[in-house]
Amino acid sequence: MNQQQFDKIKNGEGFIAALDQSGGSTPKALAAYGVPEDSYSGEDEMFKLVHDMRTRIITSPAFSSDKILGAILFEQTMDRQIEGKYTGDYLSEIGVVPFLKVDKGLADKENGVQLMKPIHDLDDTLRRANERHIFGTKMRSVVHEPNEEGIKAVVDQQFEIGKRIIEAGLVPIIEPEVDIDSSDKVKCEDMLKEEILKHLNELSEDQNVMLKLTIPTKANLYKELIDHPRVVRVVALSGGYSRDEANEKLKENDGLIASFSRALASDLNAKQSDDEFNDKLQSAVDSIHDASVNKK
Repeated sequence: MNQQQFDKIKNGEGFIAALDQSGGSTPKALAAYGVPEDSYSGEDEMFKLVHDMRTRIITSPAFSSDKILGAILFEQTMDRQIEGKYTGDYLSEIGVVPFLKVDKGLADKENGVQLMKPIHDLDDTLRRANERHIFGTKMRSVVHEPNEEGIKAVVDQQFEIGKRIIEAGLVPIIEPEVDIDSSDKVKCEDMLKEEILKHLNELSEDQNVMLKLTIPTKANLYKELIDHPRVVRVVALSGGYSRDEANEKLKENDGLIASFSRALASDLNAKQSDDEFNDKLQSAVDSIHDASVNKK
């Protein structure tokens, strides 16, 4: 593990950019960027276009390590290059810590939750992540209902895989997202917090994790997690909220920083001039950084 990167993620002022849209969500991400599905054919062309989009974001002067601590990448992004360097190396050179999405998507809903699909090639992925100088990983599950059995299964699965990631020398971002449209979001979050705490308290001193959580309805609900000695950082997903709404909710939570995807890139368009693109991205970066650092 790179200690300098560890210290930046743990103590730095800023946020983490989520640039990890994968196979199923890539067409939506491109469409939002002004590239409709009928303008390309096949996965190869689709993934080249989304890499071009990510390259434009990452090489923009607005994408600065002064305000962005890290970036989460999709596996194909990790294996592609920016200006002749693998994406992780390029990010590290500009002072942004690289993470990799390692999950394979969500299983069908059961007991009010969606577990992760099996990650059959995890060991190989982690080996390649180390070769590509990746610092940490991210994996996502979803909680829809306050079902005790389901929430326990989600957290059990996340920490079981998280420990394998730690053994590989990487820092896992554990992401049990609570659906913002849940019928009882508050109860889901209360139950999720208690289940996460149980697992955190069982970790040894050399086992450290990050958490990526939906911004809680009750402000500062996750303060105990943020302050836990085994937690490097707690970051928040935008979860379908608009950027303005996500920023306002984020400001109410001390120590919680952003890890936004759609909320970061929502104003960007392939047809924008470089100046317009950079201005829009700078505005988004500034507002998300402000919400992550300046609390009410």
